[in-house]
Amino acid sequence: MDSKQVAELGSYYLFQNYGRETLCFSHGKAEHLWDLEGERYTDYVAGIAVNCLGHAHPALVQAIQEQASRLIHVSNLYQIREQADLGEALASIVPAPLGRSLFCNSGAEANEAALKLAVKHTGRPKVVACRNSFHGRTSATLSVTGQEKYQRGFEPLLSRNVEFVGFNDIEGLKSQVDRGTAAVMLEPVQGEGGVIPADREYFRTARDLCSEHGALLIVDEVQTGLGRTGKWFGFQHFGVVPDIISLAKALGGGVPIGAIVASPELARTFTPGTHGTTFGGNPLACAAANAVIRTMKAEGLVERSAELGGEWKGQLKRIAEEHREITDVRGLGLMLGVEMGDLAKEFQRYALQRRMLVNVAGGMTVRLVPPLIISPDSVRLLNDTLASYLGGN
Repeated sequence: MDSKQVAELGSYYLFQNYGRETLCFSHGKAEHLWDLEGERYTDYVAGIAVNCLGHAHPALVQAIQEQASRLIHVSNLYQIREQADLGEALASIVPAPLGRSLFCNSGAEANEAALKLAVKHTGRPKVVACRNSFHGRTSATLSVTGQEKYQRGFEPLLSRNVEFVGFNDIEGLKSQVDRGTAAVMLEPVQGEGGVIPADREYFRTARDLCSEHGALLIVDEVQTGLGRTGKWFGFQHFGVVPDIISLAKALGGGVPIGAIVASPELARTFTPGTHGTTFGGNPLACAAANAVIRTMKAEGLVERSAELGGEWKGQLKRIAEEHREITDVRGLGLMLGVEMGDLAKEFQRYALQRRMLVNVAGGMTVRLVPPLIISPDSVRLLNDTLASYLGGN
């Protein structure tokens, strides 16, 4: 079966809710993927910031294989060693007073749990979120996603207790946070919105307002967490500590897992029966996540993300100086955006023709979120291809 045949089969038996390329991969290694026809591609998408260790990293493969041979799933009615180990591992990389974890299966579930925790703990109805944000596709997370295109058609399911403010709009934030606010929910970098980093002062103001009014600061680290921005967590760029963080994507290195991390005081809000999940924190997913954190520490991938990402950003800015089609280069670590208007999608097609996978976020920005193990050669390949495209445009 070739890629076209897979696409035809899928058109008969699958919902058509994804805009897929007629491209199917058989296997991968590091930052490369091979399609069913045997062609090699360089991956700058990493499953949308998921495959932090690249494809088929030996440490992750070994952890999954060994765990699968012993125990894949057991109910949360019982103690789970791998889950406790992962809680300890996360506590080792978050700042105090964070340190208690609850596991689920995805970023949307993690954000949903964070919102439920905030509302239940404070007893307040209102959540303040940002325009142009993205927090998930469940009812609660869609309610705090500040993009109408994702909400359209689902309005009857959305909460009316959400107030939206402009991202990096300090005065707007001040006007909405009050004694009726349960939580303020922010992304350190708006990923789906176009790779737009938060301002340091905006984050610090959010922290101060939450502390002043007794609201909770929720930071959505689903895309930015686990070294993506050059620090373990995106909020660490701003000198604040949130009340709750949500994680997913890179946490399992490709195995589905999500989490929220909060203080012991907040964690006590969820008593037995108040929140739960069948598959959350299963042994297989937790073994994978433990391997991810161990490997990131052993290989210095957080520091590498900061160093290589900073160098790459500088190189992209130099390309932008020579080509006015690029209107901005921004991002943190190995989460970079090259804004180029309508040319972004055209470049995406140009790159694909040269067996390079890039993604467009916010309609106008080429989003680069490659595996954290990406080689300098692959960085140079992207730079050369972008310069070549712009030179011939």
